[in-house]
Amino acid sequence: MLQLSLHREDWGSVMSDPVTMIKLDNQTEARFIKISQGLKKRHAASQRLRNYGVLAIAIAIGFLTILLTTIVSNGYTALKQTELQVEVTLPLEKLLNKEGDLDLERTREFNWNGLIKKAFRADFPEVTGMLDQRALGELVSENAGYDLRKQIEAMSSPSAGKTKIWIKASDDVDMLMKGRMDRSIDQSKRRLTDQQLAWIDVLVKNDRIRKVFNKTFFTAADSREPESAGVLGATVGSAMALLITVLLALPLAVMAAVYLEYFAPPGRLTDFIEVNINNLAAVPSIVFGLLGLAVFLGFFGMPRSAPLVGGMVLALMTLPTIIIATRASIRAVPTSIRDAALGLGASRMQAATDHVLPLAAPGILTGTIIGIAQALGETAPLIMIGMVAFIVDVPASLTDPATALPVQIYIWSDSAERAFYERSSLAIMVLLLFLISMNLAAVMLRRKFEKKW
Repeated sequence: MLQLSLHREDWGSVMSDPVTMIKLDNQTEARFIKISQGLKKRHAASQRLRNYGVLAIAIAIGFLTILLTTIVSNGYTALKQTELQVEVTLPLEKLLNKEGDLDLERTREFNWNGLIKKAFRADFPEVTGMLDQRALGELVSENAGYDLRKQIEAMSSPSAGKTKIWIKASDDVDMLMKGRMDRSIDQSKRRLTDQQLAWIDVLVKNDRIRKVFNKTFFTAADSREPESAGVLGATVGSAMALLITVLLALPLAVMAAVYLEYFAPPGRLTDFIEVNINNLAAVPSIVFGLLGLAVFLGFFGMPRSAPLVGGMVLALMTLPTIIIATRASIRAVPTSIRDAALGLGASRMQAATDHVLPLAAPGILTGTIIGIAQALGETAPLIMIGMVAFIVDVPASLTDPATALPVQIYIWSDSAERAFYERSSLAIMVLLLFLISMNLAAVMLRRKFEKKW
């Protein structure tokens, strides 16, 4: 709007002059046009910025969809395992004791692999050559004898005579039955020969091959054979390490945050501590692994590859993150609550522990769960302290050798066996499910304990 600095007595002469009125109308119209054009540019820039934001979110969702689709499409087939039917004759005279019960020492000394291969070859009497018999035996898992022994030991009273059992097929047969091996290419470029494919076709025709739920993946530890590998050992190792992480990091972080907020005197020393806490939150995780290797293993001589050491290293890495989250949660509590507690005679420690911390608990728990979720996905510090070792047993204590789920995924993905790649994708799905569960727990805890001021 055009503003004029005119005296009150000049308005009459201006309003009575037509030429002056026309000039004022033209200037006002030009100003309105300029303002309108400026508003259009601002609205167009705002709309472009909004479109850029929507485009960025769409691209992020697209990449996330591609990632999840790739993982699921590569890993869901690992939920099934191919098995072969074999008819064996149990030599009970070599397995039973004088009372007619299974003798565990005898069962563990017996050659179960030889029994299975002999029974499997009997179903193909035309196979007589040594090389052909060896190729036929490659269709059966290398751990089939161990699995058969477990089945026999689970029986209260195994029967004499021929018994039909299902045993695991080799990983190559498993990949073929899942459609992950192209049988149309030349046999020099695939792991199964044409003769082995013909034997598999005979088994399929006779209904002696099937796919069942792969419970071994969830009930066993690692193995050299993909069909016998599982994530139970790595999952237990991760759970033990995270337990140590929570027990060490959470109390120390809360106490440090309370001290820095309420008791630390202002000065250079306090500023130095705060700056270093913020810097430690951005330090690469492998540095904490080197610290654990030098201090816990090198200086204190603690057991290598143990969940106890892994948890201590992850606690050091998670501590700055939980301290920062706890301090932010404490600051979010209105100061009037602390002042009221102090005014009623409570000490500073009582005001902090009895009034402020309970109200800051949702933020503290959320920050802790986020920090633990970050620690769950770490691999570099655990590799530095030896948790990358090949462990075939489920750890029973905090000092037993163990590995972690991210390290297990790393080991499997680096293997040349295609079946291990399939199982690594399924292990990633298990890890993602664990992380999603922890984040959902953080949201639920916040909603349950959160108070609005």
